[in-house]
Parts: sequence; C-alpha cells; structure tokens
Amino acid sequence: MRILHICPTDRLDAPVAPESLQYLGHHIDRIGAEAVPTADRAALDADVVVADACLDLSVAPRIAELLAARRVRAPIIVVLGEGGLATASAKWNVSDLILTTAGPAEVEARLRVARDRHLESEWSAAHTSAHGLSSGRGVGSARGVGSGRGTGAAWGAGSGRGLSPAVGTRGITGGGFAGRSGANRTGEALDGEGPWNADGEPMIVVTGTLRIDETAFTADLGGRSLDLTYREFALLKFFALHPERVFTRDEILLAVWGDDYFGGTRTVDVHVRRLRAKLGKDLENAIHTVRNVGYRFSADSVTESEDEEDVKA
Repeated sequence: MRILHICPTDRLDAPVAPESLQYLGHHIDRIGAEAVPTADRAALDADVVVADACLDLSVAPRIAELLAARRVRAPIIVVLGEGGLATASAKWNVSDLILTTAGPAEVEARLRVARDRHLESEWSAAHTSAHGLSSGRGVGSARGVGSGRGTGAAWGAGSGRGLSPAVGTRGITGGGFAGRSGANRTGEALDGEGPWNADGEPMIVVTGTLRIDETAFTADLGGRSLDLTYREFALLKFFALHPERVFTRDEILLAVWGDDYFGGTRTVDVHVRRLRAKLGKDLENAIHTVRNVGYRFSADSVTESEDEEDVKA
C-alpha cells in the first residue's frame, strides 16, 4: 500500500506519526503541508493519505481542502494527540482519526478499512452513474463512459500480479466494439490501441457473449446487465482475462484481494458461488471447480450440472 504522509513543512525531520506506521512495510512518501499546492501531481498519488496534526493542529481542518484543490481523492486519516482529539470535527471532511500512540495492528486495520471503503464508494458511484446513463437518461449507452477513477489502486489489488494480463482474452477492444484491438486468445499483440489500466490490463474485455467494461464499471451477458459488487466484478474480470487456466484459491486470493488481505481462501468460494448465481443458467458453469486445486474459467461452456463439470485432479 502506498501512503502519502503529510506533516508540517518545518517538521519533516520529525519521526513518522503514528510511530507504528513505519513498521508495517508500506511504501511511505513524506511531504510538507505547505508543499502540497505546488508539488508534482504524480507525487501526491497514494492509496491512503495520513496527515500528521500532532505538532500543528491547523493541518487537520485544512488538509482535505488542500488535497481537493489538487484533485487527490484518496481517503484521509488524521493523526492526533490526546489533546487534539477533543477538537475533532466532521467539518474536517476526513475518513478517520487515529491517535499517535496507536499500535501496529490498529494502524494497519484503519488503513485497510479506509482504503477499502473508498474503493467501494468509488465503485458504487461509478456503477450507479453508468446504470443511470444506460437507462436512457442522457446520451446513448454508458459503455465506454466513466472516469475509471480509483481503478489504479483497485486493480493493483486485483491485477493478477505475476500473471500474464492479456493471455486468453478473445477480444479486447479500444472503443467498445469487440474486434481487433488489444490481444488475441494467445496473448499476441494486434494492431490498434485501447484503454489500459495502471496495471497494463485492458479495461474492456469481451469473451463470448460476456462484455466487461472497467471504464464504466459495467458487465453484461448477452445484453443483460449484471448487478455485481466491486469484488465480484474484479473476480469476473480476472477469470475473463485468463480463460482455460486453472488457478488455486491462493492464487486467486492474491490476484483479486491483494497481498495485504488477511482472510482465508474460503472467501474465494463464497464469491465464486455468488458470481455463478448472478451469471445465471447461461454461464453459471463457466467457472469450473477443479477438485483439490481451485477454479478454471471457460466462456464456451454449455450449461451442465456442476458435478459433470468438475475436473478430477
């Protein structure tokens, strides 16, 4: 996780607050609050912003406005001392507050919760907007429309690290049309350019009658819109990018949930079951259970019973 640590400019040589943050293994970039308005925009990109207001309480009420002016939309956690906590206000417009004495477990939990809530919020907003446009209010379809805001971090946790991102995609398109842009089933590059996310993955994936559009956070099957949660969307896109490949539950967990997720592999089974239910009878068996191993995705599957489709190891 990338952390942007903001503190008073004249306190840049002070220890990181909360102190336990430095023991968590996250990438930390430090910058003075006064340098935010003029800093390079790329230097402000982060999964979570931690604002140290322990030594200068004036940082707390103005940090959200400073970052909003630079169009930084990452969640903000303000660090306070015991005395400063008494002045906390909802007007600060921050995601969370934490004491400088917080231990590593608490700091890690608050960082992950702030990041995940932000991603879910971004997902919901984009998904709602996309469905509103596609329902006829506005111009045409929502496909290909959307900012894709938040996907850098989102798909960083669900990018299939260590995997070939384009392998197995049948048609990756650049303008919302299945066809010749992107890569073919063997992962060979084709002519043309298309939208790609920060992890080098195509943002529009078409396989069979399934179309996944990360630019608008929409997925449809044969023209039927799929109402997916953020994590279900990430899981389906991962499968669609790697058809006919068998992945263990641990590999799926790492690719879709990220290496800082501490839950067990049982969550993969739960999400696969929910995803099958939403795909419906036309494609529910596209996600095959490979016994004693994990799962394999095949969009060419016909509807059969799960028992018939299980692959014995």
